[in-house]
Amino acid sequence: MADKAVDALSENEARDELARLSDLLARANRAYHAEDAPDISDADYDRLKRRNAEIEARFAHLKRQDSPSEQVGAAPAEGFSKVRHAVRMMSLSNAFDDEDIDDFDASIRRYLGLSDSDPLRYTGEPKIDGLSLSLRYEHGRLIQAATRGDGSEGENVTANARTIADIPDTLSGAPEVLEVRGEVYMSHADFADLNARQSARGGKTFANPRNAAAGSLRQLDANITRDRPLRFFAYSWGELTAPLAETQVQAIARLKDLGFQTNPLTSLCDGPEQMLAHYRQIEKQRATLGYDIDGVVYKVNDLGFQARLGFRSTTPRWAIAHKFPAELAWTRLESIDIQVGRTGALSPVARLTPVTVGGVVVSNATLHNEDYIAGRDSEGNEIREGKDIRVGDWVQVYRAGDVIPKVADVDLGKRPKDAKPFEFPTTCPECGSDAIREEGDAVRRCSGGMICPAQAIEKLKHLVSRAAFDIEGLGAKQVEQFYTDGWVKEPADIFDLKEKFGSGIQQLKNREGWGEKSANNLFDAIDERRSIALGRVIFALGIRHVGESASNLLARHYGTWSVFESAMLEAAPMEGPAWDDLLSIDGVGKVMAQSLVSAMNQEAERASIDRLVAHLNIQEAERPATDGSPVAGKTVVFTGTLEKMSRAEAKARAESLGAKVSGSVSKKTDIVVAGPGAGSKEKKAQELGLTVLDEDGWLELIGG
Repeated sequence: MADKAVDALSENEARDELARLSDLLARANRAYHAEDAPDISDADYDRLKRRNAEIEARFAHLKRQDSPSEQVGAAPAEGFSKVRHAVRMMSLSNAFDDEDIDDFDASIRRYLGLSDSDPLRYTGEPKIDGLSLSLRYEHGRLIQAATRGDGSEGENVTANARTIADIPDTLSGAPEVLEVRGEVYMSHADFADLNARQSARGGKTFANPRNAAAGSLRQLDANITRDRPLRFFAYSWGELTAPLAETQVQAIARLKDLGFQTNPLTSLCDGPEQMLAHYRQIEKQRATLGYDIDGVVYKVNDLGFQARLGFRSTTPRWAIAHKFPAELAWTRLESIDIQVGRTGALSPVARLTPVTVGGVVVSNATLHNEDYIAGRDSEGNEIREGKDIRVGDWVQVYRAGDVIPKVADVDLGKRPKDAKPFEFPTTCPECGSDAIREEGDAVRRCSGGMICPAQAIEKLKHLVSRAAFDIEGLGAKQVEQFYTDGWVKEPADIFDLKEKFGSGIQQLKNREGWGEKSANNLFDAIDERRSIALGRVIFALGIRHVGESASNLLARHYGTWSVFESAMLEAAPMEGPAWDDLLSIDGVGKVMAQSLVSAMNQEAERASIDRLVAHLNIQEAERPATDGSPVAGKTVVFTGTLEKMSRAEAKARAESLGAKVSGSVSKKTDIVVAGPGAGSKEKKAQELGLTVLDEDGWLELIGG
């Protein structure tokens, strides 16, 4: 499946491929952003995201609510207090070749209504390979520094940021509130010196400058950060009480005047030709810059245009990252390990003889699934010319940036004579249950459910994750400890911990890392989460295909746990009004709906959910503050061609006014906005006697 052309995928294949990509990319985001321990290469990550986007473009109706295209970064790590960003920190969409840059320019002109002859300038700057940081200044004083985290919430690293020489404590002539954003990084020379010092004292050495910078900034002891040679380039901003300038290049100059380091290779470009010329010039200098970059970022220079262009769910429309090509190396495949994930997926991992690829030592690689190892796709078509992958093989690894690669090719001329084809397990290596591969699925999954230790632990880790219960003091490490000790085997056990320990203290405080205060704090944190939002509960259940966005969508639709629960029970036949209502939610597809309803109606899983819910006070879902909105609470359907705004703009505007945007017309629809070319949806709306507006009528209704 992984290598099958997108235009050759059937709808079922596309749906399953989107599910696979969602799992892979979510895991990659956690490893890179939250754990500073990336487990796939930049090139692989970009390839997976691009494939996901291509499939979503071809099968728009299959886009998942937990789609990787809707995600930014990963949740903040444990040990730091959390900071809610006043302005979300976005990621960037990627370009990989010259045609992508032409397409980017064309899309900007189309969105703004500019012709090919209208002037449109861009800035081009090196894409620093470091850790994103937001610095908040009030009245010219640094009051807070936060990592990007998941884009909405990051880690408070203020004390650490104050130790970086490139970050001023005070500013003169700055707006009353100014959030400066940029990248913390480490130079090659400083990285080599740090590793030498670490090695001499018997400490941890780092694989590359990016990991060294991230690990240094995220020290709980700021004195350790002070001892690390960190640097900072400023390139953007968040909340402002007054504009910095009228253009991007002027705003960067203003940041430099305020005392920040800005990249001297930032340049103005008149269109794609100059953008590409600047890219190639920077690429030639890459090896001599003295710090790591992995591409060039282009931004629309006019800040007024930036404001008009706005944002997609996770990326600005006015910027794009042009990535550098990947790198290759050869090494020996020493073994293949099988890891079991939260959904039971068996994931093969290659253990490699360590090899330096582009200055980074790597020793692990993803092997995707059993078909990939066998040299074929899920349809039986050959990949790598049909060459399978065996333990002992001399393999080519593929990477870009600083992370773990994939196995791209095999040198059969160096294959050991006794090398045997790899036999993918048909039973779970963790619990011995049958590992089943359903028809059309690229992944084999353990059927053991919660009796499988690997699945149980991963499900419990998911339950206490930031977007779920987010229990202070109960993270992945503690979950593993409690599971191993037999204290927590299912979600409800978490809320029985204090009762299980009697006084709640003695047994726990005698364990390594625990004392009376930390034990009491844990029990207090658990008690605080007995009252919890509906969206968090749905997400915490860890139901396959139901991500954070989908969980919040379901919460807003059903409002309360009792209504949600009843609807899922009524939808069990997967037909009838409750089933139709579930599918009518814009963004809920058949695969997600089936997974949701099945989980809520499986006897064992349902019993576990009931035991958990018995401990909780589940809050009613919050509604957007839309006082005075003429469409608050109404269901709107857009159909046909919109001429004065894009479909995405129209949807975003409607939702901001408290409307629910649906993809289908039913008796519950309140308004149908029909543009030229509207067909069956408009006809059905008229048959049902619904309110049908043209685009002008809609704009008049919502106030322009």
